This record gives sequence, C-alpha cells and structure tokens, in this order.
Amino acid sequence: MKYIIATFYILISISTVHSKPMSMNELLNVPLVGDAQLSPDTKSMLFVKRTADWQKNKHVSTIWRAGTGDDSLIQITSNISDSTAPRWSPDGSKILFLSKRGDDENTQIYVMPVSGGEAIRLSSHATSVSSAEWSHDGSEIYFLASNDKSDEQKAREKVQDDIYKFEQNYQQRHLWKISTSDSTEQRITEGDFTVSRLSFSRDGNKIIHNRGPNPLLDAALETEIWIMSNDGSDAHPVTDNKNPESWAELSPDNGSLIYISWTDENDQPYFENNLFIIPASGGKAKQLLGNFDYDIQQAHWSDDGNSIYFKANLGVHNELFELDLDSGEISQLTNGEHTVGSWQYSPRSDQHIMSVRTAHNNGDFWYMAASDPVKITNIYDHLSDDFDLPDQGVVRWKGEDGVDVEGMIIYPNDYKEGTRYPLVVQTHGGPRAADQWGIYSSTSYATVLAAKGYVILRPNYRGSVGYGDAFVRDMVGSYFNQSHLDVMTGIDHLINEGIVDGDKLVKMGYSAGGHMTNKLITFTNRFKAASSAAGTVNWISMYSQSDTRIYRTPWFGGTPWQEDAPIDTYWDHSPLKDISNVTTPTMVIVGGADVRVPKQQSIELYRALKSNGVDTTLYIVPREQHGWRELRHRLSKMNVEMTWFEKYVHGRDFEWEVVPEQ
Repeated sequence: MKYIIATFYILISISTVHSKPMSMNELLNVPLVGDAQLSPDTKSMLFVKRTADWQKNKHVSTIWRAGTGDDSLIQITSNISDSTAPRWSPDGSKILFLSKRGDDENTQIYVMPVSGGEAIRLSSHATSVSSAEWSHDGSEIYFLASNDKSDEQKAREKVQDDIYKFEQNYQQRHLWKISTSDSTEQRITEGDFTVSRLSFSRDGNKIIHNRGPNPLLDAALETEIWIMSNDGSDAHPVTDNKNPESWAELSPDNGSLIYISWTDENDQPYFENNLFIIPASGGKAKQLLGNFDYDIQQAHWSDDGNSIYFKANLGVHNELFELDLDSGEISQLTNGEHTVGSWQYSPRSDQHIMSVRTAHNNGDFWYMAASDPVKITNIYDHLSDDFDLPDQGVVRWKGEDGVDVEGMIIYPNDYKEGTRYPLVVQTHGGPRAADQWGIYSSTSYATVLAAKGYVILRPNYRGSVGYGDAFVRDMVGSYFNQSHLDVMTGIDHLINEGIVDGDKLVKMGYSAGGHMTNKLITFTNRFKAASSAAGTVNWISMYSQSDTRIYRTPWFGGTPWQEDAPIDTYWDHSPLKDISNVTTPTMVIVGGADVRVPKQQSIELYRALKSNGVDTTLYIVPREQHGWRELRHRLSKMNVEMTWFEKYVHGRDFEWEVVPEQ
C-alpha cells in the first residue's frame, strides 16, 4: 500500500491577543502525552497522560482511551497512583498496565476489562516489573524484572552492614512470564547477564531481546541482539559488535531482523543513527538506506514484509517514511512544521498512530490509514484560545566555515518588526539531539521568556542530529570545533537582521546545553548574564565522575588514562582551561543526585568563578537526578534564572511565582 504524502503544515501568523500570557505554573500544568497503542479493531487507542499534581509535587501518569473515528475521550485509571505502559490483549477485551498501588512495595502488572470495572493485580513479583507484553494468544504476559537481593544481603543492609563494590552493586535483569488465569510465574532467562527491551515475532513464537553484561549504561557497547523461542530455548546471538543497537524487530517470515545503530556500514561508531538488516541467524549486517543522510529514530516492518516504515529526524522536524525493499525507493509520508513524537505502527491493520507537536500544540494524536493523517484528540486545542502564545519559526544562517546551520526562533508576544529585543540563547542537551517545533518545556519555558519581551534562539549547532554524518561528526576528535562558533554566528545573524539587541544577550542551557554555556562564557564577554545547568567544565575529571563514557571517548579520541592519552585534547576543550577570561555573571544549578553530569562539575565552575571575582551563585537541588521530577524544583529553577536575567539585562526585579493552591 502506498500512502499519500501527508502535508499538514501549521501556518504561523501574528498571534491573536488573548487575556494573558502563559505563566510558569500554567506551563508546568500543561499535560504530557505518549505511549500510544492502537486497539486490535483500530476503533480506539490507549495513551498515557502525565498531569501535574502539586500536592504530590510531581507528575502523575494516568491511562486514557480515545476513539479513532469519533471524539470520545475517557480516563480509565485514577489519579491516586501512577499507571503506565498500557497494552491491549490480542482480542482487545482487556488491557494490562503497570502500577504501584495500595500496599505494593514494587511496580506490578494490573489487568482490567476494556468494558469497565476494577483493575486486578496479576503479579506479586519480588522486584519491580517493566516491559510487560501479552503473549500471542493472551494466555500469558511476559515481563522484565531485576533479580531479588539475597537473604544474606537484605540481612546485612538491615543492620547497615552495607559496604558495597562500586558499579558492582547491581542486580541483573531477566525475563519472566506469568499466567493470566492463575498468576503462576515462570522464569525464562537466568545467568550473569541483563536482558533489556523485548519484542515478539509476528507469529508469537520468537522473542527478540538484548543481552548485556550488566544493567549499567556503558554496558550498551557490549550488549547484543538475541533471538530465542518463547519458552527460552534455542537462544542465540544475532549481532556481534561493540556498538549499541535498538528497535530490533523480526520480519514477518522470521528470516531477517532490522535494527538501528549509530554506526556506518563498516561498523565504525558515532554517525547518524542508521537502519540495518541482518539474517535472523546472524551474519553480516547491511545498511538499508543508502545515502539517506538523516538520523533514524524508530523502524517497523510493514504488514506484508515488503517495506519498512521508519521515523527520521530532519533537524527542526521529525517525519515518517516508507522504504520499498524491492526498489529501494523511499517515500515521505508526513511533512510539516511539526515534530512527530510518540508513534505506533499496527501491522495487523497497516495503520499508524502518532502524536504531533507544533508551535501551539503539545502533541495531540493523529490517526493515519490509507489517506492523510486525521487528528483524533483535542487535548491541547484550548491553549491557543486561553493564552497569548508566542509565534515560532525556523531561522537559518551560515556557520563560520560557510556550512548551513539552522535553529528555532521564538518571538516575543506582540512582536513588532523593526524593533530590537533582548535575546536568550538556549542550547539543547545531548548533544546528539535537535531543537524542533513545540515549545512546552519547563527546561526552556519559552512562553514565559517571550511574555517578558525576549527573543529565544534555539540553535542546532554542529554535533546535532538530523543534518547528516559530517554535521554530527564535527565533534569527533574535538568537541568545541565548530559548535560554539555556530551559536555565535546565529546570534550575529539575528543582530544583522534587526531582530536582536546585541547589548542584551543571555545564555542558558541544560546538560550539553550547559557545557555550551560554560564554553561560551570563556570565549566571549558579550553576554549580560548566563545560566549553566548541569554543565561540564573539566572534561578530564568529568570522564571518571559521570556514569557514562560512551560518547566522550569518540569526542576526544581515547581515554584520558591510556598510553599516549589525548590529554591535551581533553584539556583544550575544557572550559576550565580558559576560565580566567570570564566576566559574565553566571548562575550555576545542578541536581544533587545527578550521576550523568555530577555536581562536582558545577562546584568546580563555581569555585573558579568565585575565586576570579565573577558574580556567581550555585544552587544544588536535593534529590534530583539528571531528569528532574519535583514540580517545586522546576518552578524554582525558572524563578532563580528569571531573577538573574532580569537583574543583569534590565536592572529590574522579578516577582517570583509561588506554588499554586491545590
């Protein structure tokens, strides 16, 4: 089946003036949706909706059902506890989901009839359950769970005799199944390895999964794709390399397997994610997409196995494509000023469900069968009616070396051409990522900044994905090669266009965006204020402090400890080397439990700035890891940053927003 190219462009025009701009609290109250699941009869879908609960100080996940051919929308789990990962039974009469309710010590499997009624806890596993999937006939549910601690280990921990070996105090994760009739559990895998991400063959007889030496993040390099029968027998590896693989899926005839990896055809790392095919018995993998030089994010076999559907990152937008395996022809199925988010393809019906984010929509769901996509939910339609939202667009410029660079621009509310505005430059994390359509993020809070009269630039600097191998590999061997120059030329472009006041520049960013902040304040004194959130300042110490080194080894050409180590490269690209250049008032903030970019990096930055007489403040946020969970902390970050920016750009106070009444 060939789809019509679906063009649902969102035209950006001057915003209608509404009663008020969106506040910080209102931004945090915008729900998040994902994990779409189409029903077997295609008449409805399930999805997860995350809503702010200020009393619990977090987002609570609930499961909803929406019709694909009508406007029905029903919440089917309560807000009392989180409910996630909904999955339809094969006959469509029941759903499973994961939750931790009542007296549950761990996340368990719950099952409920679609027609209504109370959910029943199916599992009572000793550890938390994840990745639950129905068997082909619905008589069993397969799931992953970590091994339980031994009685001896529990006894020692109870009396605080709890010394442990660093990065050896994990429990391996394995595959289990449970009977839906009597809750009898059976272990499928066992051994000194970890199982991750499972899926079934179309006939339900084979299980595709990943096996690695342990559950630590860096084990991804040694994790391989395996296939076994659904009873655990005849297990064999399919891949054998030193690169991470994802989205492994068997062809309908069980003869071939597709997967995604960041390698080229020679198995060399750190390229755009490519799509590969390999015999199910193992052997040589083949790169499928030829010169299609974009980042592949997800892929699925078609119903007949003659083509493959995939989602690709094209820089400021994501789109769906179809690859015809006989001809090699690639057809684009969607196109627009949007970001395709959560996507599920149903081979049984040959239909698609996807969430689509735009400048003024946070990701309503669309349904695509044999025609253009049809919007089936209206969760976010009220936003453009209730709030004066800023306009958004794409801006393009030349890097210092003449390479084309682009990014997103968000205009101030009531923007007037010919007026120059202060600029906030926000650089994305990753850095293997890209800023795209859709602005509802508490990390960037562009709606709040735009309401205060700021232009926001979100550049997809060198090292971002979606622009080809040469673009993403600019960081290989030298992290700050062209990336920081791309940001500066983007700023100058907006100044030359008469949009930005060059004397009122602000720099902010989180994670890799924080790395960029730290670099730029050592590179230029043009910024009036800066915020470095979870940023690296010393790549040498960071290499050992962080929980991952996968990306950093290619960036710098080796480890800092090996013989003939590229230690000069590590140091030359560390902002700390040039920290004496900094005069920009810089606020520093980091999660106290962050293991990805540990607080020691922020402390090093703060100590250096303080020692050199630069105005600085360090905020350490208790309990937060790299992804913050607590609503009050997210609100506080916005408040302290806005206070800092307003002080140094405008010389005025900022009135903090307080936690809303429940």
